[in-house]
Amino acid sequence: MRSISTIGLDIAKSVFQVHGVDAAGQVVIRRQLRRRHVLAFFQKQPPCLVGIEACASSHHWSRELQALGHTVRLMPPAYVKPYVKRQKNDSMDAEAICEAVTRPNMRFVPTKTVEQQSCLMLHRARHLFIRQQTAVINSIRAYLAEFGIVAAVGRRGVEQLLEVVADPADRRLPEVARACLAALGSQLRALKAQILEFDRRIIAWHRSSATSKRLDAIPGVGPALATALVASVADAKAFRSGRDFSAWVGLVPKQNSSGGKDRLGSISKQGDRYLRSLFTAGALAMIRYARIHGTGHRPWLTGLLARRPAKVAAIALANKLARMAWAMMARGERYNSPDCSTASRLCSVGALPHPPRIFRIFFGAALRLASPMPRRSMRKWGSVRCGGGPGRRADASSGLRADLASQP
Repeated sequence: MRSISTIGLDIAKSVFQVHGVDAAGQVVIRRQLRRRHVLAFFQKQPPCLVGIEACASSHHWSRELQALGHTVRLMPPAYVKPYVKRQKNDSMDAEAICEAVTRPNMRFVPTKTVEQQSCLMLHRARHLFIRQQTAVINSIRAYLAEFGIVAAVGRRGVEQLLEVVADPADRRLPEVARACLAALGSQLRALKAQILEFDRRIIAWHRSSATSKRLDAIPGVGPALATALVASVADAKAFRSGRDFSAWVGLVPKQNSSGGKDRLGSISKQGDRYLRSLFTAGALAMIRYARIHGTGHRPWLTGLLARRPAKVAAIALANKLARMAWAMMARGERYNSPDCSTASRLCSVGALPHPPRIFRIFFGAALRLASPMPRRSMRKWGSVRCGGGPGRRADASSGLRADLASQP
């Protein structure tokens, strides 16, 4: 019997489809497997290349098959679809997977660890509870509005409505309606308690991860975004550059270019919606802080806000934050401000004592004015950011790379 070199595995809940070929590409096996027979089948096979479409359970099967000695590669389903011939069924899907996994230019998804999947589950469950909390609040407001009882927008307004429900002396509510609203109030309090508990678990996971703590030093990035990044990105080096990473998040313009003419539209909104929303929220928080405390130390952001609306500037800033996060994850660096990069390097080798912040600022400014480097070199050099830390979260956005590039 010919030896199998490549297997395309179409996974499902109960019925799995296997399509195996030899080194010459000739079909050796086409077979359906029940779930309980999958591992036994692969135990009998010599080590080979196994392709699987990336989905919720694919990371589990990847870990199991790798433990048996096989090489497993996960692929986005959208990239496998072009290899499906004619009609769609399990056999055709497995054949397409087997064909796609051997392509030299195929993009693969790194396998997540159990810890990363657990952290992602924390985020997904918390997000579900938040959506349920919003739905319950909207229901309470709508039901009470039917009886002419309204309150101001915000958390305090909801608390006032619940006080009306809990007051038996208020005759505006019938007893049946009061019982229904009391049940909704109990559900709302339970959801808030669950969200608070999940927040504590996310903070605990954040403190146990060295990479997450390093990412937390970036302005606009907190424990929620830092842990979500560490859990979502199994290997940052799978992306060739920071732009590839920001494109994966969906923070780059959508292209409709042709004939040598570049036509860029709004952001693509492809990829992970949850990460994109967290990056955008962090960028909006930075802009709000800049409007309150001034933007003099952020030349790039100052110029952008002068030319574009705040939300457009927030997307551009979110794109920059995503690229900074990728650089730190891929290179194992800490967040550094360009104003003090050289001074911090000298301090790290003991050439200088750790200077106060005012010295770091003036040292960086003098270095930029005296540097003979061309602008392109300074921009590249400025991508190595230093300084920062938990104590400088609010004004650490001077670490944007374009600060150096804007200097003459």
